[in-house]
Amino acid sequence: MNIETAKNWPHASDPGTRGWQHLTSATEPLAIRVDGERLSLNVADGTPAGQARVTTTDGRLLVDDVTFAAERLNQPQILAGLVDAAFRLYPAIDRALLPSARTLWPVSALATETLPDEAERTLVHRSVLRQLPLLWRRQASHVTYPELPTALGPQDRLPPLRPPRPCGPMYERWIAEIGMTLSFRPIDRRCDLDLFHRWMNDGRVAFFWELAQSREELDKYLADQESDPHIFGVIGSLDNEPVGYFEFYWAREDRLGPYYEPHDYDRGWHGLIGNARHLGRPKTLAFFRSITHYLFLDEPRTLRIVGEPRASHQKMLSYCADAAYNKVKEFDFPHKRAALVCCERERFFREVPL
Repeated sequence: MNIETAKNWPHASDPGTRGWQHLTSATEPLAIRVDGERLSLNVADGTPAGQARVTTTDGRLLVDDVTFAAERLNQPQILAGLVDAAFRLYPAIDRALLPSARTLWPVSALATETLPDEAERTLVHRSVLRQLPLLWRRQASHVTYPELPTALGPQDRLPPLRPPRPCGPMYERWIAEIGMTLSFRPIDRRCDLDLFHRWMNDGRVAFFWELAQSREELDKYLADQESDPHIFGVIGSLDNEPVGYFEFYWAREDRLGPYYEPHDYDRGWHGLIGNARHLGRPKTLAFFRSITHYLFLDEPRTLRIVGEPRASHQKMLSYCADAAYNKVKEFDFPHKRAALVCCERERFFREVPL
């Protein structure tokens, strides 16, 4: 079910509806509804899949009276959606107090601390919740590999065995700041080639990407990428309208690898906004932060996201600064003077609003 359909739900225009929550275990978004102290995640007919009472006292966020629809088996995901929605309501508070795991078992999938002096309440940190694979990242599209050595790849930078590229929708998240749902899916050259060709031959894009080529040449570019386990292309959309193209890569095997000391699970990305209707800082920054969020969600062993924008591209570097990327150094690629930028997991989840 897409967000355009969701917007046409009978209760979508209700002033109590505050956006949408995307659970990894659900095929449809759930509407976030607020009615006084009651917070609920509702299905299409308006009935709640889960609900809770949310209050604050002495600067603390309390989540109580949690209930789930009787037929729901995905209670940890629903609880995560409720807690995340509570954090959205109170953006200045970075932790929530929940009941004990003895009285509410799904808490054990979220909480990291018990507070004996608070009637055995459990504690959920915002920075922890948003690293958990319970929301946003579509589990059906991914496989997780154990750490296995391989002899395939650059002989001086051999990586662990990499999983195949995702299949189908990868990530969906409601972005309150722009009032839209942002999503990622793998590019498919069999149906996306015309779009890819049009974007790459736009002068604004071609200036940076230098891929203003024929359809045949670009088809080969994407075909070569399909056979390369270290990189894959992604279409980013807003409310299901294609907006940009991005490439996600493992940095160890990438051209960037020889220019710093890579870890096995460092990730990097390149990107462009091809749909001029969606240019502008709020939407571009939403993509910048969501890409970084997705890459950290995708592999829990990834501790750093790196990049190599042109050193002279001040606008790109300003986006980096707003998404917790540090400029580490400048260096020379054969084709450009580049800046090495790096985003560390702990800092990203501590500082960046999502």
